[in-house]
This record gives sequence, structure tokens and C-alpha cells, in this order.
Amino acid sequence: MAMTKIKTPSEIQAMRESGRMLARVLAKVASQVSPGVNTQYLANIARAELKTLGGVPAFLGYHGFPDVLCVSVNDEVVHGIPSINCVIQEGDIVSLDFGVKYKGMITDSALSVIAGKAKPKDKKLLIATELSLQEGIARIKDGVRVGQISAAIEAVLDKHGYGIVRDFVGHGVGHQLHEEPNIPNYGSARSGPILKKGMTVAIEPMATLGRDSVFIEKDEQLIHLSRYIHLNPRASLLIKDLEDYQWSSYKEYLNQASGFCSKQEVMGFFKNTQAYKQFVLDQVDYGERLEQIKHQVLEEI
Repeated sequence: MAMTKIKTPSEIQAMRESGRMLARVLAKVASQVSPGVNTQYLANIARAELKTLGGVPAFLGYHGFPDVLCVSVNDEVVHGIPSINCVIQEGDIVSLDFGVKYKGMITDSALSVIAGKAKPKDKKLLIATELSLQEGIARIKDGVRVGQISAAIEAVLDKHGYGIVRDFVGHGVGHQLHEEPNIPNYGSARSGPILKKGMTVAIEPMATLGRDSVFIEKDEQLIHLSRYIHLNPRASLLIKDLEDYQWSSYKEYLNQASGFCSKQEVMGFFKNTQAYKQFVLDQVDYGERLEQIKHQVLEEI
């Protein structure tokens, strides 16, 4: 696995375009997750939507993976293969993992959603894992050590008592789907290589309601937790664009967060998001819009 290289401005732009396609595909697929739907149906939606947008699926054929979308349900951590026989049930946690190739560059992202009525403990797991992602993203800058990202993620998940999957980690992305350095979701802030401006990485928090041990099914693709429910939201630094968000869903998300997180943590979410956008979109200022949204949400909670 090659070390992630510093990307040129044109390569960064291609990744932004690729990431916007990816974000739209995941949003479309996530909207279709509901009890009674099979996971092959979700993969077919992803394939059709990306074709319309003009991108190429990055996962299809990668190390023999047979489809365009990974769909992992409940204790499946990553690399779930879509199937008409895998039917989503009420309350299932469904992880949607997708990659896009565009103009020679690759983006990689995932999100997790809950089908139908969610259990409170599963909502809390989703919220805490999202917070850990934002804490990791907030550490990104020229000269940061990978360990600073890892330690920030670990601190959030440890605070809320969740297990951290250690066998699978974040990574560089761009010219290839997986590039060095690996970015664990745990570790010392003084450890790991130093990132430089123009490098692109995917941060991938993977949290559990129990232990961190996993096993690999005999198909060698599907990774399970040892009998524990999981949540696996993860994101490439270049795939989220504030203009693609439906902010009503974030208001709902933060209303749920208010019963689990302090206002300080909610404020931190926005600060982290703003720091992240400044890193990714450098010259574009979303600060004023973020402030408006922040005050709206805080009034409600």
C-alpha cells in the first residue's frame, strides 16, 4: 500500500466532484433503507444513481468484491455483500459503504442509518460515533500526527463506554482506494506519521456496544463483531459538502443528542464541522451559515 501523495489542485478538484457524487448516492440509498427492503435493492439504487451522475464505482471488483456497495447489517462491521436474501428488519443498523472513481481520483465514504424505529441505545451509539468522527476531523491540519487524530477519536468513544474495533482502520485515499498511512481509531497522540497539506485521508470510526473482537466469515469479505451490535459511520475528508446536507435532519440529530451530550459537545460538533470545512474547501467560508444553524439548533434543545 503506497503512501498517500500530496495531490495537485486539479486532483483535489476531481476528488471534490467525485465526493459530491458519492454524497448524493449515499443520501439516495439511505433514504430507501426501511424494514422489508433487501440489500441488493439498495446496491442497485447506488449503481443506477452513480451511472446517472457520471462516476465509476470504486469497489466493484476490488480484491474480488462482487458489487458496487457494501451493506453491513447489525454485527457486520464492514464489507457486507448485497443479497436479495438479506432483508432489513425493524430497528436494524445498516451501514452503507461506497466509493467513486472520477477523473482518475477516488473517494471513499460510508454512513450508518437505523431502519424504522430505533432503540435508544442504538441512537446513542450513532451520536457518539459521529461526535468521535468530528473530533478526529477537527485535528486535521498541515503537520498533524496521525496519532493526534486517533487519540481524539478514542477519547470520545472511551468517554461514552464504547468498544473500538482495532482490526480495521482509516487510511489514505485518492490515487488508490487504500493508501498509507493507516489511521487507527485509538492510540497515542505522539505516534504515527505527520500529514502534510494536500494529503487526503479517510477517517473511519468503528464503535461497538461491547468488545472490539471480530471474525471473518468464510467468504473472506464480511467482517463480524463477536455477537455485538456495531455502528460504522465513516467518511473521506473530501466527500461532504454542506450544501448537500438536509439541515432538518441535523436538527433532529442534535435534539436526540441533547439527552446524551452536553451543550458544550453540541457546540463542539459545529466547531469541528467548521474546522473540517476550512481544511477541505480552504477558500470557501461557511462560517456565517454554520452560526445561523448552530443558534437554531441550540434554541430547540
